[in-house]
Amino acid sequence: MPRSTDPLVIGSVIGDIVDPFTSSISVRIIYNNNIEVINCCQLRPSQILNRPRVEVGGDDLIRTLYTLVMVDPDAPSPGNPNQREYLHWLVANIPETTGATFGEEIVSYESPRPMMTGIHRIVVVLFRQSRRQTVHTPGWRQNFNTRDFSEIYNLGLPVAATYFTCKRRNENGGRGR
Repeated sequence: MPRSTDPLVIGSVIGDIVDPFTSSISVRIIYNNNIEVINCCQLRPSQILNRPRVEVGGDDLIRTLYTLVMVDPDAPSPGNPNQREYLHWLVANIPETTGATFGEEIVSYESPRPMMTGIHRIVVVLFRQSRRQTVHTPGWRQNFNTRDFSEIYNLGLPVAATYFTCKRRNENGGRGR
């Protein structure tokens, strides 16, 4: 896909969170009631209360492992993202062709709940690991840095990423159910 039409470029995921990369593995994120995340879709806070099901593709021949990172680069507000990136979920050692439930949850899922106005991007990034490894729990969720995390654990560039948007429940008079 040309970079000019790539939703990750248009949504500034590439640039704000990760460097340019080529997607090489499929990842599906599915919330309750079979709501599948596709780039740029908007989900209501009530739709993302519970941890999603994550399915990692692959061919299962080598048994590669992956690390999943979910962040909000717009916390606490897109106009003042001084908590960028807010870490919502971190799972390491996910075996290829399985899902996040087969990995090691390092930081438990915290449902994105934008508290200030504006549309928040919720970004899910998948990294290929070179081996099984111990990943330490960050000291806090705010001001997480996906690039730094990748460098510390020698993960390199992502192999997949997607994002959706979410806004505060009562914004624009809506009830946000």
